[in-house]
Amino acid sequence: MKLISVNCGLPREVDWHGRPVTTSIYKEPVEGRVALRKLNLDGDRQSDLTVHGGAYKAVYCYPIAHYDHWRAELPGHSLPTAIFGENFTLEGLDESIHIGDRFAIGSAEVVVTQPRLPCYKLGIRVGMDDMVKRFLASGRTGFYLAVTREGEVGAGDEILPLGRQPDSIPISAITRLYIAKSYDDDDLALVSLALKLDALPDSWKQWLAEKAQRGHS
Repeated sequence: MKLISVNCGLPREVDWHGRPVTTSIYKEPVEGRVALRKLNLDGDRQSDLTVHGGAYKAVYCYPIAHYDHWRAELPGHSLPTAIFGENFTLEGLDESIHIGDRFAIGSAEVVVTQPRLPCYKLGIRVGMDDMVKRFLASGRTGFYLAVTREGEVGAGDEILPLGRQPDSIPISAITRLYIAKSYDDDDLALVSLALKLDALPDSWKQWLAEKAQRGHS
């Protein structure tokens, strides 16, 4: 498991369908060692803090393996590294990773917290209005990390596993629970497990609990 690229970007204003939009989704690879802090990487900043950023979304990760899927899905589109807005482009990890999994990267330590739920700004970056729908339906969402120990990271760093919370569930399961129109008994059992995960944000726990209470098939 390896860190392929560290990507940063600052807010910029772009035109989308005739109106100005401020976004930080335009990330670019950076060279050398970069300080990873509790809320983000040095040289990186989120634009809309109501839905982006914060301790549970300090770093957004995307698997390099997914780029092949999108090149086939989006012929004719240029897909440079970090086009999906990720801070870390990774090798050897995907959405089978579990909530609460802990890793060392460089001199920093991190924990997996949640899947990405894309917003319309992903469509801006790729230049397609339906990209958000495609992205979520693909299951290739990537995932977020919280920083448990600040440090420095850089492209080429190994990603070393430190541990997994007992009875955890994968990122892919959380995404499936989000997309599902209704829950069966197996889904409700997953929700029960999710509500016990220390690394899963309270906002996710509240959303899943309320959806479960609305009924199941």
